Amino acid sequence: MCGIVGYVGVHDAIPILIRGLQKLEYRGYDSAGVTFLENDRLRVIKKKGRIKILDETLQELGYNTSPEHAQEGRICLGMGHTRWATHGAPSDENAHPHLSDQRHVCVIHNGIIENHLELKTFLVERGAHFVSETDSEVVAHLIEYHYLTNCNADIFSAVQAALLEIEGSYALVVLCTEHPDLLIAAKKDNPLIIGYGSDANYVASDIPALIEYTRDVLIVEDNEIAIIRKDSVHLFTVHGQVVERDSFRVDWDAEAAEKGGFEHFMMKEIFEEPTAVKATISSRIRANRIVLDGFPLDREKILRAPRIHFVACGTAYHAGCVGKNIVEKLCRIPVEVDVASEFRYKDPIITEDSIVIIISQSGETIDTLAAMREAKRRGALTISIVNVVGSSIARESDYVLYTAAGPEISVASTKAYLTQLSCIYLVAFEMANLIGTITTTEYEYYIREMIRIPDMISQMLEKQSEIQKFASEHFNAKSIFFIGRGLDYFLSMEASLKLKEISYIHSEAYPGGELKHGTIALIEKGTLVVCSLTQDRLMEKMISNISEVKARGAVVLGITMEDKQNAIRSCDETFTIPVIDPLLAPMLAVTPCQLFAYYMAVNKGCDVDKPRNLAKSVTVE
Repeated sequence: MCGIVGYVGVHDAIPILIRGLQKLEYRGYDSAGVTFLENDRLRVIKKKGRIKILDETLQELGYNTSPEHAQEGRICLGMGHTRWATHGAPSDENAHPHLSDQRHVCVIHNGIIENHLELKTFLVERGAHFVSETDSEVVAHLIEYHYLTNCNADIFSAVQAALLEIEGSYALVVLCTEHPDLLIAAKKDNPLIIGYGSDANYVASDIPALIEYTRDVLIVEDNEIAIIRKDSVHLFTVHGQVVERDSFRVDWDAEAAEKGGFEHFMMKEIFEEPTAVKATISSRIRANRIVLDGFPLDREKILRAPRIHFVACGTAYHAGCVGKNIVEKLCRIPVEVDVASEFRYKDPIITEDSIVIIISQSGETIDTLAAMREAKRRGALTISIVNVVGSSIARESDYVLYTAAGPEISVASTKAYLTQLSCIYLVAFEMANLIGTITTTEYEYYIREMIRIPDMISQMLEKQSEIQKFASEHFNAKSIFFIGRGLDYFLSMEASLKLKEISYIHSEAYPGGELKHGTIALIEKGTLVVCSLTQDRLMEKMISNISEVKARGAVVLGITMEDKQNAIRSCDETFTIPVIDPLLAPMLAVTPCQLFAYYMAVNKGCDVDKPRNLAKSVTVE
């Protein structure tokens, strides 16, 4: 969600802050701001809208924001923020940073202060004046209150005292006018990292903000506070105990976060799917066997499980839906799929024998993290499927399967979804093999089919122009329906979500047989219906469903395999995928759906990589 970047060093801070915020644009935001010390004077400049507006405002005020001008300068300490609205509409006033009454303290904050109304009442009674509608402004006033009242102008103690009174989640960076040589950062349930540089140190909410300047990174843990100076970083618990922990070196290339010649990050990331899937599966398949080092499940543990739970949000939830179908079919064990934001509030039936599989691209989504903690509290074994090494979910789960998607900059997830599916299939095949619900021959067959997938995705990408042409003819559609049966229905859910996310076209996904139970009333002449037809057992029934919508005037785009002639003839237009076992069809059929959403959005002139109101890593409930 919101982006954080801070700098303490010898160079001009403003270009570094702007560049860092630009690297975090993929997280989704509606306003941006910076604060810095200039001749011992605190400046706060923030604007509703894109970073470009903030950049232009700074230039109009006489500040140089070009990265090549980040030379030794007079403004050597500052912090910046991109906000995604939770409390209060997008506006200049509600943008971060937030300043305290007497201008001693300035803060940027990701997360939610759950008791902000109670704290605000307390502070107003003591003379504080609030200028925004945000919960975050409370933090600035609260720290200043302790700084002036209880802590003898000791900013670290003031931050400590404030954090002990705050309920909720935060990644927080604090600047104090009387301490021009340091920033203070604190973290609870929201990602925060520190970067070590030469004559400089940094703080940010994600690695891309810093990778131009340093590859040496430390992850701040929950309930920790850091004092960051240009030549030192000191880490403490919220209660003041010293924390010793080593940094690690980021080993992925900075170029991975650039567009590489593509018009949008989303298209670049779709074209990276073959490489990402291959990287995810190749290291885990050896001599036609699946090798999951340290995998915590054996035959007895799997058979004792009353059920297996997949828990996730958004696109990752759709991957979990596919996982339910695959695991139940192969392992004959009941599986539940839960939206993470609902999981812990429904009093889930979890025992010490339960297996809970958590899926998250970022590893920081707060609903998913909270659901995993609830499962652990009830004694379940937790297995996470995560893209970000060292993320909160990865660290706290009992076992982690890292996907190899690499950085995913576009808000709409593409390659991360496919690598999540890759891990789910590997787990399902290995579990079925362990408990003997598939034969050795079947096990080896499925592995061979998995190995073929990256090349098959590449083949589909070579004919992207077919999807582009169809989208160019239908991008003015007001409403689109996606239908499928079995695994194709779960594919339709993800396809519909992608279209909604980036093109703003209303769409719904339905099981093919459900349209006639009411929704078919919405089908009229010219209505676009996208049908997935990859499941042999359900093919004839889906063809009947297509006949039903065509009889009412619908235009049908079919996604099916190259050898399904009946399916091809039943549709107005088709995009064919290579022939593969139907069980693995979701790994192929999703790519044309992503391309369809992309080209629909491009034709409409939408901001594909940064769709309105959305964020990459949702760190609020």
